[in-house]
Amino acid sequence: MTTHSRNSPWVLRAVAVGVVAGLASGLFGVGGGIVLVPGLVMLAGLDQRMAHGTSLTAIVPIALAGVLGYASGGEVDGLAALLTAVGVLVGAPIGVHLLGRLPERTLRIGFAIVLLLSAIRLVVSPGDGAGQVAVTLLTGTGFAVTGLVAGVLAGVMGVGGGVIMVPAFTVLFGMPIVLAKGTSLAVIVPGAILGTFRNRAQGTTDLSVGVVPGLAGVATAALASQVSLGLDPFVASASFAALLLVVVVRMVRNLVREQRLACRH
Repeated sequence: MTTHSRNSPWVLRAVAVGVVAGLASGLFGVGGGIVLVPGLVMLAGLDQRMAHGTSLTAIVPIALAGVLGYASGGEVDGLAALLTAVGVLVGAPIGVHLLGRLPERTLRIGFAIVLLLSAIRLVVSPGDGAGQVAVTLLTGTGFAVTGLVAGVLAGVMGVGGGVIMVPAFTVLFGMPIVLAKGTSLAVIVPGAILGTFRNRAQGTTDLSVGVVPGLAGVATAALASQVSLGLDPFVASASFAALLLVVVVRMVRNLVREQRLACRH
């Protein structure tokens, strides 16, 4: 744990990060890592590697609260979630393994790219899906492969994988956007739990730090999931894309500043 985590101002900043992450999770069907990772680095003082791992710890209660909200409206496809979770549970340990070995600068650049691609996807999204998915051998395999990719991303980037699953469910499998978000959160919960155990074993998460934003985001995730049930898809996508772009600009600016300082030395 860093020295920042031992004082009350850090706790207040972590609570603020968790509240925003809960809103993002509930509204958009993501784990909240896209807010948690940069928040834990910029506001809580964690290094990049520890922030990625600790983010998964915080995602567990946030995603659980969000999925309960979507489930209350019948917006979770249980079979699709189960098949995708199989892939996630295979991919998450691979991602955690990579997290412990990749250079910190590589993690930061990779995370910024993930955020930028997510923002672009939200802007150019073709719209809502057609309806419920009929699970066949082909689509079932597709769900599992989607989960595998999302699991690796979750483990190495400290995100829940929703930035992969929500667009995949909507564009590739024709799910309505609300159903895609609820199903994504249902998959995120077991993946984040497994990732947390793996990160704990290799020392890339701090449970005492992660629990603060995690619990802080529970109420907002539950509330936002209820709001999302009736939210216009275009409004939700455009606003979230703007948030992602702000975070990317901030991260790129920090990377450029650090590079300049390194060159001077």
